[in-house]
Amino acid sequence: MTQTGRIGRFAVLVATLFALSSCGIFGGSKRAQPNAVQTAVRAQGAESVAVNRYLWAASLDVLNFLPIETVDPFTGVIVYGYGTPPGGGTAYRGTIYIVDPALDARSLNVALQTRSGPVSAETQRAIQDAILSRARQLRIADGRL
Repeated sequence: MTQTGRIGRFAVLVATLFALSSCGIFGGSKRAQPNAVQTAVRAQGAESVAVNRYLWAASLDVLNFLPIETVDPFTGVIVYGYGTPPGGGTAYRGTIYIVDPALDARSLNVALQTRSGPVSAETQRAIQDAILSRARQLRIADGRL
């Protein structure tokens, strides 16, 4: 690998760690943070993408029984592998896509499936509602009304 390739990979790694720490994933201090995490990926020529930090954290909280396969804070995508909820017998996997910095239902897309195919619309809506409720709880607890 060339020196330029190593530097580029290192820059992307640092930007990813910065974005994740801004989301509060690594704990850190309780200092005030903006409502949206904004990160620009200049190395790839992309525009700035804003992800609602409360929706991000709530998605991780609500679906904590699923193993995380891929996390991309630049595009707002969390991909989960198969996992079984506590007390349940069916394995699920899912993808969360946060498309806007606003804390509302339009900002959140949830796609869930079982090993036999997509889940019912009611189940998917229940998970989306649980994520939105948890995000609102996190926002209230943060004192930013």
